[in-house]
Amino acid sequence: MSDPFEVLRTATRARVALGRAGDGLPTDRLLEFRAAHAAARDAVHTPLDVDALVSSLGGTGLEVLTVTSAAPNRATYLQRPDLGRVLAEGTSLPGGSYDLALVVADGLSPRAVADHAAGTVTAVLDRLDGWSVAPLVVATQARVALGDPVGEALGARIVVVVIGERPGLSSADSLGLYLTWGPRPGRADSERNCISNVRPPHGLSYAQAAETLAGLLLASRELGASGVVLKDEGPALER
Repeated sequence: MSDPFEVLRTATRARVALGRAGDGLPTDRLLEFRAAHAAARDAVHTPLDVDALVSSLGGTGLEVLTVTSAAPNRATYLQRPDLGRVLAEGTSLPGGSYDLALVVADGLSPRAVADHAAGTVTAVLDRLDGWSVAPLVVATQARVALGDPVGEALGARIVVVVIGERPGLSSADSLGLYLTWGPRPGRADSERNCISNVRPPHGLSYAQAAETLAGLLLASRELGASGVVLKDEGPALER
């Protein structure tokens, strides 16, 4: 007899109609769950290979700088989110005047950054004709808000943080893009725009994410703001 839920399973990464064996799950479904849980834990704890990422970003033609947050290690980073939002003491970045700064941050899934950041950044830069872009910054033990002091120090009008998102049991490699107008310490999350689930082939493609971001960047520059006052209206944002 055919499985009536098979069509639904092919349309989603969610776990649906898993079946049962007595009072529990079938063995294969239980093993799949445990493997997904292990992958999520590994995504959080596996350190980002900074040298490899810097090398892959070198193809953009931009200088690549590296910084760390005030969290000295991964354990502290997970226990003290506040330290992941500020730069390590003594950090120095070259000031300037730019339209945009791009910060690539490990976040809660360094795996997502290793897999998808270079492709995403390249796709974004390909769509920014006429924009002045600061040196790229790779940040470790970083939260989204670390982009605020980085963007301010670089002298950028807008900062975009490309960061590994919190892993789930169906997505351990999801990348997020967070846009903030006028970066400076103290910005609220309501002043940011987020493009989530960049992870081809199961989420947004690099091109889709870059097109959406390019539209938001243009609208943000015109409006002089970001966050709840800036809406992603699809075709209305197209150049």
